[in-house]
Amino acid sequence: MNAPITHPLLMLDPDVLRSFVAIAETGSFTAAAARIFRTPSAVSMQIKRLEEQLGVSVFLRDARNVSLTHDGEVLLGYARRLIALNREAISRFVTSEVTGVVRIGSPSDYGEAVLPSVLKQFAKSHPSVVVDVVIDQSSSLLKRFNSGHIDIALISCMKDHTPDPGEIVMTDDIVWAGAKGGQAYLMDPVPLSMWDEGCVWRERALSSLEKVKRSYRVAFMTSHMAGQRAAILSDLAIAPVGRSFIGSDIQILDEDCGLPAPGEYQLLLKVAADPSAPVCALSDHFRAGFERFRQTGTFGD
Repeated sequence: MNAPITHPLLMLDPDVLRSFVAIAETGSFTAAAARIFRTPSAVSMQIKRLEEQLGVSVFLRDARNVSLTHDGEVLLGYARRLIALNREAISRFVTSEVTGVVRIGSPSDYGEAVLPSVLKQFAKSHPSVVVDVVIDQSSSLLKRFNSGHIDIALISCMKDHTPDPGEIVMTDDIVWAGAKGGQAYLMDPVPLSMWDEGCVWRERALSSLEKVKRSYRVAFMTSHMAGQRAAILSDLAIAPVGRSFIGSDIQILDEDCGLPAPGEYQLLLKVAADPSAPVCALSDHFRAGFERFRQTGTFGD
């Protein structure tokens, strides 16, 4: 027979876990406090209680930086899963009668990879909400968001150049992509498929080639991922692509091919101030979808 439990079961507060995740993602108590609409002192007290509750330190702190300890790294995975599960439960039982309209904006690569699975889950939990989707490049979406024309925006930016505050939901490498067995990368100048002017990746990708004095020419221009893939698969050109969106029919071209990596990028989730119930619900589905991707490598079920 099992021994009876003589002490109360330890329960982790979802609000405290949200604060913990925000600090881990922003690297700052102050930035995390702004994200979750609390004061830095309140967030600091939450983390102090969390560390006392678990009996371990979750952050290393110095005058400039905040970083995760080994125990903090372990806790981060659990915290993200618990938060995502809590959101799914709330969406399933509490917000199913929410109605209204949500206007969202996304670059085309995420539109193809992320929206189908996220909107599928959202349609199950909120069948009465109308979703209005805009597919455009990040710079245009940011203008639409700031002017109030969309409620939720996915904005892509270089990791070391975040132009606007937002919730970081994904960090990924930019890599050069070519057709499997293709020869385009061997040409001189190398033919490129690029997004339209204003794409946050364009300048960095071209700069990476110029630094190693690799000559290039723009052979194809598009603002949609379908066009980008067509240029790559036809071996018409190579292109900078997020590593997470490399399919089995595309190969990564690295420095051995004379193509230095352009760097890392981040995807920001921006949600309108004073969001309506439908906007809150769909933004939570996006968060759960990206958490699912971090855990499983896929946005699907």
